[in-house]
Amino acid sequence: MAEMMKPELVSTDVRNKLEDLSGVEIKPGDNPYNALIKACHGNAAEIQSLYATHRIARNLQQKEKFLSPELNELIIDPFLLRLESPELEPGFKDPRNCLVFWARPPDHIIQLAAHLQQALKQAAPNLWLMPTHRMHMTTLEIAHSRTPAEIASMVALMRPKIPSLTNISFAKRARLVKPFISYDLSAFAVSFLPAAGEAVLSPSPMAPHTEHIAHPGFLNDDAAESDNYTYHHLRRDVFDEAHATGVEIGSRYVVPSAHITLGRYLTQADHETPEQRQNWIQAIDNLNKWLESKVWDVEGGQFIGEWIVGQERGLDARNGALWYGGGRTIMVGEGF
Repeated sequence: MAEMMKPELVSTDVRNKLEDLSGVEIKPGDNPYNALIKACHGNAAEIQSLYATHRIARNLQQKEKFLSPELNELIIDPFLLRLESPELEPGFKDPRNCLVFWARPPDHIIQLAAHLQQALKQAAPNLWLMPTHRMHMTTLEIAHSRTPAEIASMVALMRPKIPSLTNISFAKRARLVKPFISYDLSAFAVSFLPAAGEAVLSPSPMAPHTEHIAHPGFLNDDAAESDNYTYHHLRRDVFDEAHATGVEIGSRYVVPSAHITLGRYLTQADHETPEQRQNWIQAIDNLNKWLESKVWDVEGGQFIGEWIVGQERGLDARNGALWYGGGRTIMVGEGF
């Protein structure tokens, strides 16, 4: 008797597409990050507003889905489920290889993220949480779901430019503020907005550092001027420099979002009933109110909710099976 073929696993992003809800139209063939910058006339406040529009609209969209009487189940990641429960398919390995440039959060942001994880775990005890040492924010995804050989050929093509790409955040410093829990039917994250003149709260660059390229906000309190170069500008520049190597950039999505995944759902147990789902949404809403009142723009508080990309380490060029924070580092840029 022929061996029965196993059904092909489907990634959660296929069932749970991340749409751009900012209202900006991206033309095929263009640098996709330029469209939003042009729509906002390069203005940091307008860019921040569109990022906020996207994450608020998405949370409202997802809340409606969670609370709909027609919701049958959450979207469980079949790859992660097999990695975390190896008895389901002994010997399973994630076949999806990727090539990315990550921004690694500094220690004070990891502390905040870990606090948020534990608060959410109280509301839903069966969550899978991203290990803190694997936390990251994807600045640019070059390729995903490829073979090791395909990724290796891309790395070879890009290798001469990888040092400048990973070090780009040392001289071009983009600040992120206003952390907020974002969520959907498969995962949840802490998202940030590009800064637009808010008071600088992050720790100063670690000595020794080069004064003339230190973040201007640290030196003369002119945060508004230094914030003219936003995280979206940084993503635009990383895209341009990566594209100039000749590599084909195949990002799954390009949306105005700066987020660190906190965790995923691996079971329906915490969200089976309407009451459980309502409690989950309420827990997220309460955390977002706490963030806004106790973390945003708060000097001397328990947590700092602002960070500058490149604090402690530069961008992390990484490849391999890294969907859940794994893989291996090719090179990390200099931090400050």
